[in-house]
Amino acid sequence: MDISERLDAIDWGAVMSALDARGHAVLGPMLTSEECAELIEVFDQDRFRKHIVMEKHSYGLGDYKYFRYPLLPLVQGLREATYPRLFGVANRWARKLGRDVEYPPTLEEFLAECHREGQHRPTPLILRYEEGGYNRLHQDLYGAIHFPLQLAILLSTPGKDFTGGEVILTEQRARVQVRPHVVRLGHGEAVVFAVNERPTEGKRGPVRVTMRHGVSELESGKRYTLGVIFHDAE
Repeated sequence: MDISERLDAIDWGAVMSALDARGHAVLGPMLTSEECAELIEVFDQDRFRKHIVMEKHSYGLGDYKYFRYPLLPLVQGLREATYPRLFGVANRWARKLGRDVEYPPTLEEFLAECHREGQHRPTPLILRYEEGGYNRLHQDLYGAIHFPLQLAILLSTPGKDFTGGEVILTEQRARVQVRPHVVRLGHGEAVVFAVNERPTEGKRGPVRVTMRHGVSELESGKRYTLGVIFHDAE
């Protein structure tokens, strides 16, 4: 199946319910073993605009690379096909949070808005961690415009290629202690999660929840992840 057919097979009603309740939802298998292997091989090729060594910036321990345009067809396909299935919840969240923004129905239109604001650099990336590696809690904001949801797909096989290294998500409400979530993905599985903020229902209406994400320490092996961020960077 192509990417659109795989996305069509997902129960999006359940996904939206999970996003509203927890700020994240596991989509299930998204990439085949062959596609995962191809993307891992790409990490050592000349396909990227920037290489970040996390330790140098106190981001954690590991490294990642941002793709340059034109994106690989697989990455471009994921970005284009997933966005239209998420812009509705993005707009609903924006209204509840009182934000004066309306996300368009296609990625092309949304990226045109990014580019008008000087955000021209692509943000999809591949991350690599080895034993002892981790990623501190953070938000992927690269300019004034950002899409409130993003996608991560595990390219390695847990228990075989690595141990440890779970996705960690936290949510913070005003005057409430941080709530953590641990997401354990399988090989080729995807999770969609809030980039920055999401609404939740409080006693007097919607309440703003601040979200952050990271990766726990790898106990052994090597772990690769594809990150699909929808907004471009300055």
